[in-house]
Amino acid sequence: MTAITVRPGRLRDVAEEIERSTGLRVQIIGGTLMMSPTPRGKHAGTVQVLRDQLIPKLPRDLRVYENSSICMPDDEDDYATPDLVILPKNWGDDDEWLADPGDVVFAMEVISTSERFSGIAAKTDWYAAAGVATLLTADPRDGTWTLHTRPRGGAYQGVLHGKYGEPVPLAAPLPAELRTDELPLYAPRR
Repeated sequence: MTAITVRPGRLRDVAEEIERSTGLRVQIIGGTLMMSPTPRGKHAGTVQVLRDQLIPKLPRDLRVYENSSICMPDDEDDYATPDLVILPKNWGDDDEWLADPGDVVFAMEVISTSERFSGIAAKTDWYAAAGVATLLTADPRDGTWTLHTRPRGGAYQGVLHGKYGEPVPLAAPLPAELRTDELPLYAPRR
């Protein structure tokens, strides 16, 4: 076990040390460290299926990035790292590691097998408060998805729920829809 000394206002230093020493993916959501293993298996497969649909249908000035972090405006510590994010093409040439949420066209989170509702709600609220235009959550535990759009006042005004097999309708500049019929499901928990 590694002991980490935290100085007030430097929670990001702690997050970076945890990532470096453990390999876990760390985010700071509302001042709380959230840690998860690097996506693999069906989690990573979900990302791949959706990424492969998005790439050929995006305008030339947008690109799909995996595990690129987004900052919370006016907060030096808070940041989220979605599984997949669509940003302007020039993000790939930027030396910064935190994207401005105003530049994020689309973010996607795949729900892990162990995530609790409170953690999912906190992340969704974070993305809305940051002003991320479109958030898709895919839940391989039960084969459902939720599309969040039109952030205003710290909440998404548009919320659409669906099941795997039903297409996710998207607005320009995104493709018209994403197919979900090939998304994998986690094995039932014992």
